Amino acid sequence: MKAANARKRPPSAVTPSPQQQQKKQHATVEEDVDEDIFLEETLLQYDEDTQVLRELEEKHAIAERLCKWKRPPLSQAYLSQSQSIIFQQLEIDYVIGESHKELLPKSSGAAAIIRIFGVTREGHSVCCHVHGFEPYFYISCPAGMGPDDISRFHQILEDRMKEANRSNRVPKFVLRIEMVHRKSIMYYQQQSSQPFLKIVVALPTMVTTCRGILDRGIQIDGLGMKSFMTYESNVLFALRFMIDCGIVGGNWIEVPVGKYKKSAKNISYSQLEFDCLYSDLISHKPEGEFSKMAPFRILSFDIECAGRKGHFPEPIHDPVIQVANLVTLQGQDQPFVRNVMTLNSCAPIVGVDVMSFETERQVLRAWRDFVREVDPDIIIGYNICNFDLPYLIRRAEVLGMAEFPILGRIRNSRARVKDATFSSRQLGTRESKEITLEGRVQFDLIQAVQRDYKLSSYSLNSVSAHFLNEQKEDVHHSIISDLQNGNSETRRRLAVYCLKDAYLPQRLLDKLMFIYNYVEMARVTGVPISFLLARGQSIKVLSQLLRKAKEKNLVLPNAKQAGTEQGTFEGATVLEPRAGFYEKPIATLDFASLYPSIMMAYNLCYCTLVTPDDVRKLNLPPECVHKTPSGETFVKSNLQKGILPEILEELLGARKRAKADLKEAKDPLEKAVLDGRQLALKISANSVYGFTGATIGQLPCLEISSSVTSYGRQMIEHTKKLVEDKFKVLGGYQHNAEVIYGDTDSVMVQFGVPTVEEAMILGKEAADFISGTFIKPIKLEFEKVYYPYLLISKKRYAGLLWTNPDKFDKMDAKGIETVRRDNCLLVKNLVTESLHKLLIDRDVPGAVQYVKNTISDLLMNRMDLSLLVITKGLTKTGDDYEVKTAHVELAERMRKRDAATAPTMGDRVPYVIIKGAKGAKAYEKSEDPIYVLENNIPIDPHYYLENQISKPLLRIFEPILKNASKELLQGSHTRSISISTPSNSGIMKFAKKQLTCLGCKALISESDRTLCKHCKGREAELYCKSVANVADLEKLFGRLWTQCQECQGSLHQDVLCTSRDCPIFYRRKKAQKDMAEAKTQLDRWNF
Repeated sequence: MKAANARKRPPSAVTPSPQQQQKKQHATVEEDVDEDIFLEETLLQYDEDTQVLRELEEKHAIAERLCKWKRPPLSQAYLSQSQSIIFQQLEIDYVIGESHKELLPKSSGAAAIIRIFGVTREGHSVCCHVHGFEPYFYISCPAGMGPDDISRFHQILEDRMKEANRSNRVPKFVLRIEMVHRKSIMYYQQQSSQPFLKIVVALPTMVTTCRGILDRGIQIDGLGMKSFMTYESNVLFALRFMIDCGIVGGNWIEVPVGKYKKSAKNISYSQLEFDCLYSDLISHKPEGEFSKMAPFRILSFDIECAGRKGHFPEPIHDPVIQVANLVTLQGQDQPFVRNVMTLNSCAPIVGVDVMSFETERQVLRAWRDFVREVDPDIIIGYNICNFDLPYLIRRAEVLGMAEFPILGRIRNSRARVKDATFSSRQLGTRESKEITLEGRVQFDLIQAVQRDYKLSSYSLNSVSAHFLNEQKEDVHHSIISDLQNGNSETRRRLAVYCLKDAYLPQRLLDKLMFIYNYVEMARVTGVPISFLLARGQSIKVLSQLLRKAKEKNLVLPNAKQAGTEQGTFEGATVLEPRAGFYEKPIATLDFASLYPSIMMAYNLCYCTLVTPDDVRKLNLPPECVHKTPSGETFVKSNLQKGILPEILEELLGARKRAKADLKEAKDPLEKAVLDGRQLALKISANSVYGFTGATIGQLPCLEISSSVTSYGRQMIEHTKKLVEDKFKVLGGYQHNAEVIYGDTDSVMVQFGVPTVEEAMILGKEAADFISGTFIKPIKLEFEKVYYPYLLISKKRYAGLLWTNPDKFDKMDAKGIETVRRDNCLLVKNLVTESLHKLLIDRDVPGAVQYVKNTISDLLMNRMDLSLLVITKGLTKTGDDYEVKTAHVELAERMRKRDAATAPTMGDRVPYVIIKGAKGAKAYEKSEDPIYVLENNIPIDPHYYLENQISKPLLRIFEPILKNASKELLQGSHTRSISISTPSNSGIMKFAKKQLTCLGCKALISESDRTLCKHCKGREAELYCKSVANVADLEKLFGRLWTQCQECQGSLHQDVLCTSRDCPIFYRRKKAQKDMAEAKTQLDRWNF
């Protein structure tokens, strides 16, 4: 202020003396200095004020966003607790906590508290704490044990439990032991029930401890040292609760008004949080109104990280630079939240809320706050469990953000990440991460697609192309940092890419009806939804078995896990095929749900199986038993109805009703639910047989599974005999019928008639006649006719499929290279096109010529690299394979080059076979396709001809051509071979390349430069040819470039995509390389 006042003083009228002038000069200098300081302070203050204002604006903007993101507010009825709470449960788990004083006044100490998370019809989030349910299991009561003995036994067991649980402080370990009357599910027993002891313990973890004590043996007065077989001691506590309360996965639960207590202190972020007793819960069957879905909030997200050059991003080093989010309500088409959080500025994106931050901490904090406020019920994405979520959590840990991992619904509960391995006979072994986000279901689309579909590649690009017919720009991780370090426009491009990666999983979720299908599967099988992704098939059958056993007062013994296969049994029958090309219609007769039907017809179950000793002792009359072809004995349903047949009857009956309702349904959402339901019911029915045959399973019984397959074999052979005995000339038919092939549950019959319509009439007649000879519900159905039909071998055939005599439905192929995923695309295309020409066009010469042209293109190096890529699953480590394989050895080499980007267990590995030293093995010649492109490594065409193409082609053509091998694999089309020259690497570093004539390719000297003396006269012609070649390649490259630009969503930006699952990528790379080589040739012309 002093400097400002000095400037405003009026000038002096008196002429100053030299001394005064000197003083004035000093004063002026001081004033100037004051002015500079003032200016600096003012600018500083302005910056501070601007920063504060910006922060206030950001907070205001975030607050506005939070209001939009929040769930709908609670009604007064909920707030006043004057309304019953009805919600669809989505997740059930349990915690150890203190007993509820009001609900359980007589209890004290630690107890298991069930937590049920869900959503009401209005969209309110729910966290229900359920009290009073106690863990228990059974043992068989020793003969002669009375109340006093039980009391002493209780005390002995309590003492042993105290010794084993010294660190656990509970008032009592074994709460009580009750005598109950039950019956083991194993084997047929004439007595109605027998005494069992129900042992109730304090905490779920104590069941395992108690089981171990009883299994090892316990000293009992009067009985000595005795070990006990336990029953139902391996049932998960949450599943036990659901079974006893009649709750199934994804169903609606009601807590009546007055039966719940509002929590004194909320421990979750849910809108409705309350406590109740398990006995007060009302579980609604998923029917009518209660078959509908709550408006679940689904968050689909994706992250981008800035990796270092030559390294895949690692959370210990590389920052998270963007997070894209889409939030959709279940049942709606479009997301109601669409945003992206970016590190540093980002240009606007139409329809997207772009939030830019100056630091990575701000980005992560904003995402955590966003998750809390939007409160998703289901979190989806592509590979989020193995990459995105673990990366975010680990990155926050590196940055010291202790509060970040609180991403679940429970306050102060941090998300936990641990390594997990999933193994099943169906899917093999997969490595993954297990992340605990309490109250939220994680639905990783890659895991769901891998579980439900067999594809050659499981990358997001490949899966999207397969199911959605669209792809995305696949930016290599090495380019992402350059885009981030550019400007707001390059970061916008990265944001669009990130948003697409978040959008495609949501599209896949909707297209494949995953939520509907999984909720319906959870409802049918009775398990929590999370079990369906994390566990195999057996838990679903076990859940149904336990529920039905509870109704019948039966208990399940714990199967001893030997860790190895306990035995094997003969599989299903496959009648020896009469290979050939059939130009008359072939009718197919299929058994409807064969294995479930057999189990129902012959009453095959654990509780109907008669042991060999009991067969002799009980002396059961023959009319009361079924003696199976495998030699086992089961009682008929008039003596005892089996549990498994009852389960199957209910499943198949429910499926029939669901299919009938589906035909009547008009609402698309109702149709989706019903279709998911009938599919879940079908899969569940077919899983029951597998459950009994899984020798390392929960309750294996080879007697059942071997009996089922033996009946199946008998029926196929019986069907063949009846068809050939009845449908013959002597029986009044025009031709003798011939069964040319029989599979597990179907037979293929040639009735000899010339038309599809006649074959259909005879097929229906045969199905009805033969069905009448079987016990119900076994039924043979006529479904389709193949015409023409190419039968190659067991499990391998192709033909035109007809369900209507007027027009064929499709070309159907089984077990051959059109559907096998471990062949390269060239084989699939070649076989498919050959079959098209043979079956649809009926053009054998055309098919032969097409094959010859393709082989010529392969040998002349005119084949797209994308057609030569082979993919195979990496289900074990290299050491676990008995022989060296191409994909495993390549994965090991890639790991040495760059461990971060190398394939891991569970991935599918793409590779091509390159030229190698003479006698080199295939596993030594496998290489990464991108590495091959970048280094111009020559492909080995003979490997593809001999090891990929020849066998599939000969299988197809041998029934048609006399000398198929000579016709297709020998001749002029195989004599010209072109091999590309590798780039300047390996031994080629030391090789000097000589010039060749542009006309005839003869060697020429440096001085000649372009043409040899013999071609000099054709100079103009050859030059025009070079110019035209360059123009054609430029046109091809331009077309592919534009196609890639359209895919990435902009025609004005460079193409950065490196998707190894996209055939266009390889074609573009090759066109670019060919164009560069052609331009180099053109530059040699020197006029």
